[in-house]
Amino acid sequence: MSSDSKSKKSEEQWRRCLSAQQFHVLREGGTEPAFSGRYHDCKTPGVYVCAGCGQALFDAASKYDSGSGWPSYRQAIDEEAVATREDHRHGMRRVEVHCRQCGGHLGHVFADGPPPTGLRYCINSASLLLKKET
Repeated sequence: MSSDSKSKKSEEQWRRCLSAQQFHVLREGGTEPAFSGRYHDCKTPGVYVCAGCGQALFDAASKYDSGSGWPSYRQAIDEEAVATREDHRHGMRRVEVHCRQCGGHLGHVFADGPPPTGLRYCINSASLLLKKET
C-alpha cells in the first residue's frame, strides 16, 4: 500500500466520502452481485479510475465482455496502477487486485482472459468511476 496521505484516511473518513456499496467493496473487500454494476455492460470510451482516490486504473479500450457479470479488462492502464495479493477467502485460491495508491479492493485477476495478455481483471463497478473521453 502506498504511503500517500490518501491511504491514511480513517474508517470514518472513508465512510463519509464513499457510498455504502463503495465502502463495502473498496474498504471491506466485498463483491457486488453479478450483472448489477453500472459498468458491466458499459462501452463508453474513457479511463476508469479508483472511486476511492482517483488513481487511473483501466483504459476502456482494454475492456471486454467476459460474460462474468462484472467489468473485465485485459490489462491495467500501467504496471504501477494496481497491486495483487493472494486471496484464500471463500475456500478458494484467487488473486486479489487492489489500487496501489489507496489500497482499495477492486476485484480479482484470472489467467483465463483473451490474447494478447491472457488475463481477465474482473473488477467491481462500485470500485470505479469512468472519466469519459472528451
